[in-house]
Amino acid sequence: MYNATVIVAGAGAAGLFGAIACAEAYPAATIHIFEAGREALAKVRISGGGRCNVTHACFDPALLVSHYPRGDRALRGPFSRFQPRDTVQWFEQRGVALKTEADGRMFPTTDDSGTIVDCLLGEARRLGIKIHTGCAIAQVKPTADGFDLTTRAGEEWHCQKLLLATGSSPGGYRLALSLGHDLVPPVPSLFTFNIPDPALRELAGVSVETVQLSLALEDSPALTQSGPLLVTHWGLSGPAVLKLSAYGAVGLHKQRYRATLLVNWLPALKPDQVRQKLLSLKQDQGKRQVAAFSPFPTLSRRLWQYLVQHRVGLRTDLNWADLSKAQLQALITELTRGAYTVAGKGVFKDEFVTCGGIPLPEVNFKTLESRCRPGLYLAGEVLNIDGVTGGFNFQSAWTTGWLAGNAIAAALA
Repeated sequence: MYNATVIVAGAGAAGLFGAIACAEAYPAATIHIFEAGREALAKVRISGGGRCNVTHACFDPALLVSHYPRGDRALRGPFSRFQPRDTVQWFEQRGVALKTEADGRMFPTTDDSGTIVDCLLGEARRLGIKIHTGCAIAQVKPTADGFDLTTRAGEEWHCQKLLLATGSSPGGYRLALSLGHDLVPPVPSLFTFNIPDPALRELAGVSVETVQLSLALEDSPALTQSGPLLVTHWGLSGPAVLKLSAYGAVGLHKQRYRATLLVNWLPALKPDQVRQKLLSLKQDQGKRQVAAFSPFPTLSRRLWQYLVQHRVGLRTDLNWADLSKAQLQALITELTRGAYTVAGKGVFKDEFVTCGGIPLPEVNFKTLESRCRPGLYLAGEVLNIDGVTGGFNFQSAWTTGWLAGNAIAAALA
């Protein structure tokens, strides 16, 4: 039987950050991290296209929580103690500067996720934290003074405190269930929409700076999001779609990713304003073909032609003067409430985010200690917390890991 003061299950962002926080606050602790994968921080290394979107430049906790479809209320207190400003300072104190991009996302100035990985692993080595990769915990049993653990390879360990930071790993959920927790079934979050429209897919690469999207789901109010939209080879993506997918994750899963998506291509204009614009074109430029040019600067000519010809069904040689009332109304509807069939989901680059996990009422969010099993702490995506894209998921990992590590240290001191 091997002994450790603290064992951390999972060498991801939350697990490493929690172990480091604990070691700094209580240097006498012997801390071992067990990671089922072949390397620590694998997700950090590939995130953000290899750049690592460390956090988001949102420094007001009340505003910050609005970016979490699940976990917003629970995170309000934790973010008042460790938020993006603290994350920036933490890395800068260790020689890693971050930069803010126009959309608020924050990356290391090196644009290399290896900078973040090296920093965290370097801190772990400096503090004497031992990381065991390719070594999953298969079983945990509570004891009078902590926990007995058995690895998949058959090694037996004992620890006083256990931090579960296994992300969305089924093995981590099994350990939590064995220790008395329940589970909100995990389903994917942050994904793109498959739209079965070959003509739309021909526009792959076309983007619109701001659209408004609405999604009708059974047994719930319609969900709405605004932001940039990108046409892809399989349908629609971009920040507006990804945010909508996060908020609609559970409902879309129930409906097997079949739904109707309403697209307002001109959210800055009211339908009456769109009507007046089109009527003025009908009057002033009657001899020009409707499909010849886009009268709205935010819509490219290719996108305009797709909407006019493929969605509304207007002839390519139709002039503005010959546009009927019914055709005019159809064009207005298409521009402001175009209905698209969602027939499945794609993936979003290197993001692997799920909603679901350990129910939040089962955790004390002042300490991240389990309310079901004293001495057990939980951090990161193993909890039923998920954020939209933009660095928010890493921030919840840093925050919950930091709080858990410090709470463990305080309990040991």
